[in-house]
Amino acid sequence: MSGAHFAFTDRWGGVSAAPYEELNLGGAVGDDPGAVRANRELAAKTLGVDPARVVWMNQVHGADAAVVEEPWGDRPVPEVDAVVTARRGLALAVLTADCVPVLLADPVAGVVAAAHAGRPGLVAGVVPAAVRAMTGLGAEPSRIVARTGPAVCGRCYEVPETMRAEVAAVEPAAYAGTSWGTPAVDVVAGVHAQLERLEVRDRERSAVCTLESGDHFSYRRDRTTGRLAGYVWLD
Repeated sequence: MSGAHFAFTDRWGGVSAAPYEELNLGGAVGDDPGAVRANRELAAKTLGVDPARVVWMNQVHGADAAVVEEPWGDRPVPEVDAVVTARRGLALAVLTADCVPVLLADPVAGVVAAAHAGRPGLVAGVVPAAVRAMTGLGAEPSRIVARTGPAVCGRCYEVPETMRAEVAAVEPAAYAGTSWGTPAVDVVAGVHAQLERLEVRDRERSAVCTLESGDHFSYRRDRTTGRLAGYVWLD
């Protein structure tokens, strides 16, 4: 896609020690802050992005979206689960370790967004909120390119039956069962169903299940662990 860049990390190539080895990019999981800063610089430079031009979020499993024009600098990082910008060269980042990282871009309008869609965010509507914020800056849903990264799959995301029913009441596409026959939620399917209804047609999803992959962090598998990142930016 001309001008638009999407990237998802795995757990390798960083400096963090166990249990965060190696490329932990999450700053609120108990890892050494110096290691996290070094990892963020390593990841950005590998992608050809200025580390000082990456916008992070204080993710809280909600549906609030913030429109940004510059990194936070010394300001408090707001509690949001989506960031949107029309500033080219500004990279937006989302942290995950089973939740769905959602990256969106309309290169024609020059608008991008990154969203954190776990089960609560799916239900709350963080993906529609991100798309609304993009359209407010001139994006057209039919032009938006969507990429979802590594996340726990519906065959592995076991939940109580009542929880599956609550999620499916909001997003029927998320109704799933595990490979061993118990109730489950498929957040990836739910996210893509929401994007489909929003008329976002150009969509791709990662084939990686974080719980099954030893190359990716998984909170459900390991509890104390690092965080992956998804990045989106425009030239």
